[in-house]
Order: sequence, then C-alpha cells, then structure tokens
Amino acid sequence: MKSKILTGSIIAAYALLNTSAFAEETTTLDPIVVSADFREEKLSETANSVTVIGEEEIYDKSTQSFIETLASTPNVNFSSGASKAKYIQIRGIGERSQYATPVNPSVGLMVDGIDFSNATLGVTMFDVKQIEVLRGPQGTTFGANGMAGVVSLESNEPTKETEGHVEATIGDYNTKAFGAAVGGTLINDTLLGRISVYKNTSDGYMKNSYLNREDTNNIDEFTTKAHLRWFASDKHTIDLNYMYIDIDNGYDAFTFDNSRTSHADEPGKDTQETNAFAIKSTYQVNPKMHLISRVSYSDSDFEYSYDEDWSYVGEFDDSLYPYSSFDQYLRERKQTDIDVRLVSDQDGRIFNGSSDWTIGVYYKDSSEDLTRNYTYLSGPFGSTYDTTNKAIYGQLDTAINPKLTLVTGLRVEGWDAKYRDSDLISIDTDETLVGGKVGLNYQEAADRLYYISLSKGYKPGGVNDDNALPDEARQYETENLWNLEAGLNSSHFENTLTSRLNIFYGKRKDQQVKSSLVLPRPDGSTDFIDYLTNAAEGHYYGLESELHYYPTDSLHLYSSIGLLQAEFDDYVDPNPSAIDMNGRTPAHSPEYQYNIGFDYSFADAWIFKTNVEGKGSYYFSNRHNEKSDSYALLNSSLEYTNGNWGAIAWARNITDEDYQVRGFGSFGNNPGNGYATELYTQQGAPRTVGLTVTYDF
Repeated sequence: MKSKILTGSIIAAYALLNTSAFAEETTTLDPIVVSADFREEKLSETANSVTVIGEEEIYDKSTQSFIETLASTPNVNFSSGASKAKYIQIRGIGERSQYATPVNPSVGLMVDGIDFSNATLGVTMFDVKQIEVLRGPQGTTFGANGMAGVVSLESNEPTKETEGHVEATIGDYNTKAFGAAVGGTLINDTLLGRISVYKNTSDGYMKNSYLNREDTNNIDEFTTKAHLRWFASDKHTIDLNYMYIDIDNGYDAFTFDNSRTSHADEPGKDTQETNAFAIKSTYQVNPKMHLISRVSYSDSDFEYSYDEDWSYVGEFDDSLYPYSSFDQYLRERKQTDIDVRLVSDQDGRIFNGSSDWTIGVYYKDSSEDLTRNYTYLSGPFGSTYDTTNKAIYGQLDTAINPKLTLVTGLRVEGWDAKYRDSDLISIDTDETLVGGKVGLNYQEAADRLYYISLSKGYKPGGVNDDNALPDEARQYETENLWNLEAGLNSSHFENTLTSRLNIFYGKRKDQQVKSSLVLPRPDGSTDFIDYLTNAAEGHYYGLESELHYYPTDSLHLYSSIGLLQAEFDDYVDPNPSAIDMNGRTPAHSPEYQYNIGFDYSFADAWIFKTNVEGKGSYYFSNRHNEKSDSYALLNSSLEYTNGNWGAIAWARNITDEDYQVRGFGSFGNNPGNGYATELYTQQGAPRTVGLTVTYDF
C-alpha cells in the first residue's frame, strides 16, 4: 500500500511540474486567506506547509471531534486515551497522554487568539470559520509552543448585516445537538457583535455490562462564544472574544478483550470547564506601520479519572489476586499571554523600500496546580508548576528582485519554570531558547510560487513527578529541531486545478519521548509509571501533497497525501529495562496518510460528498513494539437546501471499520491470565449516522 501511494505522489508531483505551460498569467487565485502568520496572505502565496480547512468542509462536522477532523490533513495524527481524541501529533511529534507529569506542548493550538495548547478537550466545531494547520517549526511566530507546528482555529466574525445560523442534529448512539449563532451591528456602524451557543450530547460507543449502562463513555459538551468588534476610530479597531466551555464527558474505554463492552464498577470522567477572553487592538500608528496588541487570559479546571482495574469487585476469584483501584487527576490551569508587535505597511518598508518588517515582544505567565487522588497513595499528591516566558522576535521579508524574496526571522525567549510537590521535591529551570527561520520565495508567475526554508524550533525541558523514578529520570532537557522545507504552490487550467506540494527533512536533538516504568505491586498487579526523557537524536523526512480539481462547476475532486519516514538515531533511556529503540520509528508516526474524495452538486439544491481517510500502521509507544492496524474510513453526506433551510444526512465510517486510537502493550492488567503482558487498545468510532437540519437568516 505504501509503495502505491508513494508512486502516486511522485506521478502527481511530476504532472504538476509539467503542466505549467498550460497555466495563464491572468489566473484568478484562491480567495482563502491564512492569518496565523505575522501577515495575512492568500493560501497560494503562503510559503509554508499549511492546510486550511474551510467553512464548507466544517459545515457538516459540528458533532465530530475537533482533533479527528484534523486527521484528514497530511501528516497529522492523534491519540485518545480519554473520552475522545485530544492529543495532536504533527510529523510524529506531539504528546500522546498526560497523567501527573506537567507537559510542555509540542503542537500549539490557538482558538480566536487564546492559547488552548493544553486544553484541546474544550475545542468544538460549531460556528467555526476555518482551521489552519501549519506543519513544521514555527519558532519565530509561536516559540516554545510551536516546535512541531501550530493549529489555529477562527470562529465566524461579526458582520454589519444581521445574520444568524441555527442547527439541530440527531444521530445514533443517542446523539443530540443544538446550536444557534447570531450577529450584526449593535451601535450604528461602530460596534458589531456575534454570539453562539452550542450543546452536544451522545451516549458514546461503550456499553458497561456490569452497571447495565450505555453512557459511561458519554459526550456532554456546552460552549458559548461571544465576539465584539469596536471601530474606535478610522485608525483603531478593538476586538473582544469571550468563551465559556463546559465539558462533562465520561471515561470508560478500555477492556481486557479490547471490545466495546466494559466491566468497570467505577467509570471515570474527562471534564473541562474554561472561562477565557482575548482582547486585540489594531492601531494604525502612521502610514508606515500599525501596532497589534493582544492580551488573553484563561482559567480552566480539569478532571481526568478512570477505573484502573477495568473490572468490578467479585469478578475474579481471590486466588487470582484481583485488585481494585481508582485514579483521579484534578488540575487547574491559569494562563496570561501578552503579545505586542509593530508591523510595517507598504510605505514603511526599509532598505530602499525592499523590506517588510515585524518586531514584537511576548510575555506568558502560566500556573498549573495538580491534586492526585489514588487508591495506592496514603493521601492526595499535590504539585504546582509555574512557568514564565519572555521573548523578543522579529522578521524581515526582503524583495531581492520583483520575483525573489528573502525571509529572515529570529526569536529569543527566556524560559523560567518552578516545580514543587507534596513529596518535597523542588526543581527550578532557567534558560534562554532561540528559534528562527531563513527562507527564499520565488514567485515565478502569478500562479506558481516556489519556496525553500530552514527553520529552528524548540521545546523546553521539564520534570517528572514520580518518586519511584531514578534520580536521572526526574528531569529532561530542552529539545531542538532543525527543519528544511521546499515546496511549490501552483495553479493550472485557468485555476481549475490547484496544488500544494512540499518536501521536508528534520533533525531532532535531545529528542523528548514518552517512556514508562512497570513495577510489581504486593497484590500481584503492576504499577505503570510514565515519564518523559531525552532520546539523544532522531530524524524524519517526507512529503505533503494537496490537490483540488474543479473539472465542472458542479464537481470538486480533491486529495491530500502525507508520507513520513522517522527514526531514532541514538536512543538512550534511564530505565535499564527499556527496549533498545535505536533505528526504530518513533510512536505515532504512520508512514502514510491520505484523504481522497469529491463533492458533486446536482439538481440545483443537492450536494453529495464522499471521502476516504486512510492511515498506515504505527507504533503505539516507545516502550514496546505493539502497533496499530492500518485503516481506511469511508464517509458520506447528502445535503439539500431550499431557501434558508437545509438538511444534511451524514454517515461516518460507513463500512464500520475497526481501528485503534490508543494502545498499551508493556503491562498486564487481567487477573484471569495471571497479569500476562498483552496489548490493550481503545477503539475508534464505529459507523455513525445522523441528520442535521439548519436555518440561516
């Protein structure tokens, strides 16, 4: 399968590079605008490996997991180990779980200007304008949160005209959802507003036979978003975003036989309650420059808990040494971000009018308080993790000639972290981190942009919390990533065929990896302790391709392909019993991913959509060699519109494919087989069907 996809990608790339003779200079380029960088640019003019998921693709996905939606983009993977997917990996880099140890994210996540990198559970899909996925280090723009890449989500903005959207969904597994959004002018033309409310519930896909319930892994989401835009003057605009999020999901996902039937007598929870706001000020200082200031704040409470034994008291005979335990992690995170930057305008270019420039400063203060309640602890375990970031950054975009642009960016960031816990452990970290970018963009024609760049990203080091770990495993170092990209954005046949092709190579130094230690307990069960460590060095390389073809006004064909080869060059683990991973692929790094489909409009009022999302097998962990199955999911929807009304019948995973979204393979948890080490997996969503009715005004 991998060789077929690789061959197809090479053929597609060859075809793209050799059809340029048919392109016309008068081509009208795409209207999609990417705003996650310092300057808004059309997608076709963005010299980066970026995917934009537009509103037309999001429209029928309100009830779908946000992170699973991202999985349709090249080289973006995810893991669950929770009520739903909530950990993102880009090109094999990213977290797969979090227990007691504080985590510094590899993938940044921004929602309407608010940092949600450590709060992905609370991101929902209703009233969303677009999602931008930037792959590769974003060291200049996002710093410590952007080593693997950044995902930016933008909600629909206020408009001068009064408009609104209402939708209701019903589906199997007792899925019910309702959302409403309305916006328009509040005061003359100087104050605009928009507010949305969304509620989504589902029983989930697990059945608990002991409790005779079908909702122990349920989804219960409530989100409110508000946006005010004030035109203070013709030179000054102020935006205020506010979000309230209440996620109250259940967590009961693992079984001894990897089925969807649980025996747990104490199902857990996976919850998040967040209050957050962001204020953005855009001020035209003079004709040469404008000042952009952002302040955001978020306060979130989380509970992540589970029945560790996956069984009920009395299920096993005492001679088999069964155990019963419950693990609960309660977190409170508070974060303040301040970003102030000056951005040049056309009249403000320097060096004889050849260079656009950006210069800015950034400050972040974050605190995380943890309380762990666990059966095998004599009392609650508590810890605090406080971090402060201070950065200065800048970028120059210098036109060497009308077609060739040199891009240079630099970010210097001070990182200060303080860890304290109830075991009287105290660890302080203070270091200076440096990231940046050097690139060349060649606009050969209006419909062809070539680019190459070398960028450096970083991810701060941190601490591991468990006292059972050896001293050398209590801390891990900062990881640095050097990444080389080369790509081509092109348009052909009067813009009916557009493509983005990107190849990349990355070198990881002091590569951070999740590992684990398994220790026996007196009752015969095992204690599973995860920790982060540095695996010395690693590398990766691959390709990302996206094609969109409109042969007629009614037909849209598309494909996206991601190829990835990753390897540990030198793996060192402080755990002496760890498996030698030298030369092996890191966890959650599938060799291929693809999304192929089409949209067809017919009879004026109907749209039929279908696509196949596929992914290769990948290792679940860096602690063992168990792997997921490769899979392909078939999805379809049929949409009918009549005036302001619409109805969408949708089906996901139509063939009811079995696939895994999390796996453990380094311990045994089943008393019935003597706690033999075996593979335990969490299953992905089965076939689901539903109907969404909408009304727009």
